[in-house]
Amino acid sequence: MLSLLAASGAAEPIYWENLGLRPYLFEIGSFQLRYYSLAYLVGILLAYWHLSKMIKAPGAPMAQRHADDLFFYCTLGVILGGRLGYVAFYRPELFGTVDMFKLWEGGMSFHGGVIGVLVAISWVAWRGKLNWLRICDYIAVNVPLAYMLGRLANFVNGELYGRPVESEFPLAMVFPTDPDLLARHPSQLYQAGFEGLLLALLLYALFWKTRARYRAGLLVGVFTVGMGLGRFLMEFFREPDAHLAHVVLETGLSRGQWLSLPMIAVGVIVIVYALVKQPVGGSAKAAAPSA
Repeated sequence: MLSLLAASGAAEPIYWENLGLRPYLFEIGSFQLRYYSLAYLVGILLAYWHLSKMIKAPGAPMAQRHADDLFFYCTLGVILGGRLGYVAFYRPELFGTVDMFKLWEGGMSFHGGVIGVLVAISWVAWRGKLNWLRICDYIAVNVPLAYMLGRLANFVNGELYGRPVESEFPLAMVFPTDPDLLARHPSQLYQAGFEGLLLALLLYALFWKTRARYRAGLLVGVFTVGMGLGRFLMEFFREPDAHLAHVVLETGLSRGQWLSLPMIAVGVIVIVYALVKQPVGGSAKAAAPSA
């Protein structure tokens, strides 16, 4: 990272291969512990740890046993929803083939992962007779940090790079996986910073420093708008998938941007609903269900 900052003032683009990065932490024989897998694992564990801390604060809508169930089902939702969403939204030709199950070859959809997590939350909330919208609030706070780790792993893998840019641009970077070896935006870092770190800090501040958690839907609404808006803006810098480049040419927007527009609209509606509705319990004395 220091070499990245040092090179940023040069006229020449930064060469990814000169940063000393590799896509795996270590390898034993043919086995490699890849950073992308670690990002998923660490992100889920951090989310579980922070969720367990959140439900100890006043006003929690669930007990620890519910958090344990959410940890399991949301993990399934992220993996299955992310993969099926990728196939449905980006690679429908894979339906019915063995390739649709090859997670190790890459290909996960954020929007599909969101749908998978919503299904998981719905199941846990229904079974435990919990407030679905408030459960979504608590889960949403923990998503951006995990998302940030995933985008950083994309950068370490040298994948999902951005669109071409003038080599004089301070952060212009050449990725070895780019067949054209053009100077490009490191859009993975943009997404990690905007949709990941900044959104995480905003949601943490709203939860711990304000009474936002007592307004059902406010936190998940802010998350949905922030993530949708961030994805929409970042897509202007991200290189579209080769098989979906025609979408940009035909409509002016990428597939990811079209999928983000309804996210933003839904998020705004949920925020308005949360602000006009009476806070949960009318005070900060709402207690968590007994374990």
